[in-house]
Amino acid sequence: MDAHHLHSVHTIFSPAVPTILVPASALLAIAFGVWLWWRVSFIKVGNGHHGLRTENGREYLLEEEQRGEDEIVQKVADLQDAISEGANSFLITEYKYMGVFMAIMSVVIFVLLSSQDGFSRDWVVDDKGHRTAPAIYNGAFSTIAFLLGAVTSILSGYLGMKIAVYANARTSLEARKGIAPAFMCAFRSGAVMGFLLAGNGLLVVFLTIMVYKKVFGDDWHGLYEAITGYGLGGSSIALFGRVGGGIYTKAADVGADLVGKIEKDIPEDDPRNPATIADNVGDNVGDIAGMGADLFGSFAESTCAALVISSVSTLGTEHVYVAMCYPLLISAVGILVCLLTTLIATDLKPARGINDIQSTLKWQLVIATVLATPAVLAVSLCALPKEFSGIFTEEKERVVKNWHLFFCVCTGLWGGLIIGLVTEYYTSNAFQPVQDVADSCKTGAATDIIFGLALGYKSAIIPCIVIAVCIFVSFTLAHMFGIACSALGMLTTLSSGLAIDAYGPISDNAGGIAEMAAMGEDIRERTDALDAAGNTTAAIGKGFAIGSAALVSLALFGAYVVQADITVRDSSILDPEVFSGLLIGAMLPYWFSAMTMKSVGKAALAMVEEVRRQFATISGLMEGTARPDYRRCVEISTAVR
Repeated sequence: MDAHHLHSVHTIFSPAVPTILVPASALLAIAFGVWLWWRVSFIKVGNGHHGLRTENGREYLLEEEQRGEDEIVQKVADLQDAISEGANSFLITEYKYMGVFMAIMSVVIFVLLSSQDGFSRDWVVDDKGHRTAPAIYNGAFSTIAFLLGAVTSILSGYLGMKIAVYANARTSLEARKGIAPAFMCAFRSGAVMGFLLAGNGLLVVFLTIMVYKKVFGDDWHGLYEAITGYGLGGSSIALFGRVGGGIYTKAADVGADLVGKIEKDIPEDDPRNPATIADNVGDNVGDIAGMGADLFGSFAESTCAALVISSVSTLGTEHVYVAMCYPLLISAVGILVCLLTTLIATDLKPARGINDIQSTLKWQLVIATVLATPAVLAVSLCALPKEFSGIFTEEKERVVKNWHLFFCVCTGLWGGLIIGLVTEYYTSNAFQPVQDVADSCKTGAATDIIFGLALGYKSAIIPCIVIAVCIFVSFTLAHMFGIACSALGMLTTLSSGLAIDAYGPISDNAGGIAEMAAMGEDIRERTDALDAAGNTTAAIGKGFAIGSAALVSLALFGAYVVQADITVRDSSILDPEVFSGLLIGAMLPYWFSAMTMKSVGKAALAMVEEVRRQFATISGLMEGTARPDYRRCVEISTAVR
């Protein structure tokens, strides 16, 4: 090996930097999340007294007389318990299906990967004296990584759901003090989910790599190939969480609104509506647990894709440990940046009035992106060699410079911000598009639907152009490795993105609880203001999820192409087999959408019939002197998926 080549793989960072910085950032994120949870816990819910007045064995859900402080607090606690019970019921049911799926997939992964060399246990030594692990190692440790990714995803979604349910009632109670206390409660709680997910995901993948290094030794290619199971596990759970939770929340929402608002002319979240608890439960299992699993899957997949692609370059063949940790270092500095940014909204400059809510949340993304840019530059220059090769499949000797990767990450980082800002423009009531849709309602539902669909189609133009630019720039500079790093760049601000996304359902639940507990119009006005901003932030979170998923899917294809040694010419769309597969792949989203919409329709139909039945058969329900059977509606949304 000549002197120039030795220089080409030298990095400024020593191996101790990623070994310390990556787990330290992950643990700091977890500690920060726990600290925020602890701060939220100071808001007390419940007083030990039963707050529902009874008469002749019947509980009064609505009372016209002024109720005392203790009774309102206790009513809020009862509602929180009901929402928590429903969310737990759904997740337990869903986890049973996940458990069966994980068991079957584990067997399939192990058998398929281990059988490549007839389940041989003998290590192979190549011409250069390098030892290569047998296929059974790849099968066994890919299966373990798959299970680790799945369990981490489940844990992240569950913890997010628990803090959301824990915080919704507290946000309602804090709204009595003003906008600022309620906002800080909701945003701190959302940040708990963001930092716990980012910290857990990064820590588990780092520890897995460290353990696998002991097993695979110098076979780094086999090591990082086995790590890919981690991304598969995370994305598999995301499918269950996103689809199952989405069907639940939409079925409950449609069922509650069709009968409650339209047929019975009662307000949203009215406690007389039997489906109102199921509706609030759906916000947590769909937009919290589901979105958490979705973004975790994107994070795990992009990390694994970057690791696999780089393992066949000189970074992997020359065992440049610091450079191989580059994807993990990007995520680590992202956590640190998001931590500083979060303190601005929770302590330094929280929203003080209704008009401050939207801008405070938006500036979270803007500040995090600005601060992350120089941090990514420092990591790119110090963790990567000045030059390395082996990234381009058809031009193995083509040189990639470390600053090329900086631009790849930044295209994703700033592309994500642009997608977020565009999403805000098209979904916030402060801007013209939403105001136009509102004006269209004056002439009826038909024109409203037409305007809404047109707005939705139009809103996709800029994000698609942004993603196209990210792909072109990243591929030109660093082939598929660049695209994987671009996806990681879009997820650099994952903690902040999840915080503002989880803020939405928490605020929505807070408004529902305020309505059901009859806390007053002034309180409901404050929670509605929080909820309105939350709807926009939830849309921003979906924008990040979709944008990163597009880049991740291409990065995963790139990892496959690299592993299978397929050239761009072999995968050209002019190839009839490739083009046929492309058409089938383009059809699949419509097929899946049709199935999920049908499931929503079936569940919503059952929900509507149940709500109608209760209004017809439970005497005194409309008068507010009888209690609906909330549990039955929760069971319907849980069972029909």
